[in-house]
Amino acid sequence: MDQPSNGSMFVDTEVPAKAKRRRFTAAYKLRILEQADRCSEPGEIGSLLRREGLYSSHLTSWRAAREKGALSALSKKRGRTPKESPETKENRRLRRENERLREKLRRAETVIDVQKKVSEILGVDLPKAEDDESD
Repeated sequence: MDQPSNGSMFVDTEVPAKAKRRRFTAAYKLRILEQADRCSEPGEIGSLLRREGLYSSHLTSWRAAREKGALSALSKKRGRTPKESPETKENRRLRRENERLREKLRRAETVIDVQKKVSEILGVDLPKAEDDESD
């Protein structure tokens, strides 16, 4: 487009098709909260918010987060958690299966021990298993 008659460059004021969410660091949030806490005159907080392009709801939620857990709560990332890799999923599945099989084996060994003791009490000889190397 044409330049304005006063000689300054034209500023594009077109709104983008999709708005981009702003992200604030924990340090920035704390700095703004400290500045807001120091405001004592009427209108100072409003001036701070206008200067920084913030809403009063930002201050409200940041203050609540600061009271809950300070910096860690303020730096919490938003959005979806990253997907796990297929290897990580398979690893987790195999660990669960391994634990399940270990528990099943422990129960089976307990049953076998009980059967051996019952056979000893009753005087019944159990045939030796071919692969039973522990006895």
